[in-house]
Amino acid sequence: MAADMFDLSGKVALVTGASRGIGEASARLLAKHGARVIVSSRKLDACELVAADIRDQGGDAVAMACHIGDMDQIGQLYAAIDEKFGRLDILVNNAATNPFYGHILDTDLAAYNKTVDVNIRGYFFMTIEAGKRMRTQGGGAIVNVASVNGVRPGPLQGIYSITKAAVINMTKAFAKECGEFNIRVNALVPGLTRTRFASALTENEQARDYYLKFVPLGRMAEPEEMAGSVLFLVSDASSYATGACITADGGYLV
Repeated sequence: MAADMFDLSGKVALVTGASRGIGEASARLLAKHGARVIVSSRKLDACELVAADIRDQGGDAVAMACHIGDMDQIGQLYAAIDEKFGRLDILVNNAATNPFYGHILDTDLAAYNKTVDVNIRGYFFMTIEAGKRMRTQGGGAIVNVASVNGVRPGPLQGIYSITKAAVINMTKAFAKECGEFNIRVNALVPGLTRTRFASALTENEQARDYYLKFVPLGRMAEPEEMAGSVLFLVSDASSYATGACITADGGYLV
């Protein structure tokens, strides 16, 4: 084990949904600790802005677009990774969608399909493709970004909450079956974080204030406060952790 348990030098890390929010903060932190980071999201231009800034600060980063709700794009992304890097050591499944905010009985098929395709099928096959490569090379680390809504369903966020519960159990299933290949699979369970993704809550004063009544720390998190947990889970500092779910929610689930 390295003297610096958080040293990621030489490791190739793929972070999805990395053009902003928790994904961006995680990509930046992994790069600071030596990883060669692939910044990925649906829009290449937005990824390149983050990757370029990481490079300007002395890090190693490239931008690769991928909509994880599209199986063809997943295949193209991994083909590009194989061609450029020939390996993958770290996957951070962070890209997600939450297109419907309303009563669960009003969920339509389009919203259901989009949420499931990205948050369950996307995570599942991103993990499969990463895991196949990690199995061949002798190991790796995968982090799935879930949500407190996967433990306690969020009001008016039914299908999103259901998919995040699936992510938590998916993490445990992959951990159980991939441990023999030295592949560790863990999850981060964030609480309310100040991101564009969560803006329906963070920018709605009534909804935000109601939520914060149940948060002992009494405030929202910043994306950078989630990145530290991601770094821990992909580094040697957590070398004996797999199937774990680290909750970073300011005490909400207490």
